[in-house]
Amino acid sequence: MEKDFEKKYHDVETDHWWFKSRRKYLLDLLKDAPKNSKVLDIGCSSGIFLKDLERLGFEPENLYGVDISETAIENCKANGIKNSYVMDAQNITLAETFDIIIASDCLEHLKDDVKAVKNWKSLLKVGGQMYVFVPAFMSLWSYHDEVNMHYRRYTNAELKYKLKAENLEIKKSSYWNFFLFLPVYLFRKISAVFQKNKTGKSDISIGNSLVNSALLQLIIFENKLLKVVNFPFGVSTFCIAKRVS
Repeated sequence: MEKDFEKKYHDVETDHWWFKSRRKYLLDLLKDAPKNSKVLDIGCSSGIFLKDLERLGFEPENLYGVDISETAIENCKANGIKNSYVMDAQNITLAETFDIIIASDCLEHLKDDVKAVKNWKSLLKVGGQMYVFVPAFMSLWSYHDEVNMHYRRYTNAELKYKLKAENLEIKKSSYWNFFLFLPVYLFRKISAVFQKNKTGKSDISIGNSLVNSALLQLIIFENKLLKVVNFPFGVSTFCIAKRVS
């Protein structure tokens, strides 16, 4: 992502409703996982999620993070994530294999996503699970994607195809941020018409704290619904996939 935008990202990633609600969903999914599981966070940014796992009881020595950004890994080290490394997510060269791999909003940044998924599978133990979140629908493409240096957005079917091609078994898949799809779609289309997004602003700012809190609670409610339903569309999509061989 662009340097100016990266700084804004690091400034808000702890408290922004988008990142916080997604971390809460993942933490809920992993709360019953063995606490000695070896975990890799791909595109780990400042290591906020890894610190959340540590607070949940996961063993710090088994928590690993990689990111292409030197600034992100400096932040990780400062946050106490010792096993954090500057690496290209298309070619992670760690000697370890992992029980759990997390890749939140990473795959869309990679030119060769097929190579990346193949690499990620090689790092996953047989029986291990991979949790992959990506932006959904090219119809939502906007300046936000450009400043983030995205190559693409995905449908749920496309993401599942990429993972199944490596013989990963899909355990759950859905769209995410379902309730905000229509507002985000309209905002981005209207902004594109009036070229408001060319001011260099993105969707990343927290804005009003009350709005941020309300949106956080809305998506936390959506997270609870995901336990029993899969949404037909959303701003993001995700898959939980298991390595079976």
